[in-house]
Amino acid sequence: MFREILNALAACLVTFALCSVAYPAAVWGVAWLAFPHQAGGSLIERDGKVVGSELIGQPFVSDKYIHSRPSAIDYKADAAGGSNLGTKNPDLRTKVAERADALKATTENPAPTDLVTASGGGLDPDISLEAAQYQAARVAKARGLTIEQVRALIDRQTVRSGAIIGAPPRINVLELNLALDAGVTASITNSRADHAGLVQ
Repeated sequence: MFREILNALAACLVTFALCSVAYPAAVWGVAWLAFPHQAGGSLIERDGKVVGSELIGQPFVSDKYIHSRPSAIDYKADAAGGSNLGTKNPDLRTKVAERADALKATTENPAPTDLVTASGGGLDPDISLEAAQYQAARVAKARGLTIEQVRALIDRQTVRSGAIIGAPPRINVLELNLALDAGVTASITNSRADHAGLVQ
């Protein structure tokens, strides 16, 4: 009886060591060796300083920036979640109406769905191509650019990798705004002028 208890305890310890220590350590090590950027949180740096992650949305309020999708948890990465309000809940309808009204200050066109509704986790780093283009005029005016310049940059930052499985184009808001700050629009315009005979 005592030997069986010892065997059971030994089996538990071995299983714990393999499943809770060795396996996670092996996966962590392989991830850091093969995919160091992703294993480190897909962090984005500017001038040697971390400004965010490709995977975590954050708020942008200035007219000079493309705005992120609304967040029910104020973009708190340690508290991911949605509002949990049903589509018929009056509170949700009120929030959507308020967001839509706020967007009407820049254009009378109907706002894309992802600009008036929060995602399930509240940390969506991407928006649709339609949502980015919807904001192009506001950003262009605030930065003293032409809307064509901003749209060209949006097109350049659009990710279409999911098209093979039917996923719509998407744009990482942080990366797009960093590109705007870096003045990529100017380089795009100059490049197109210099290579007008090439297919863009």
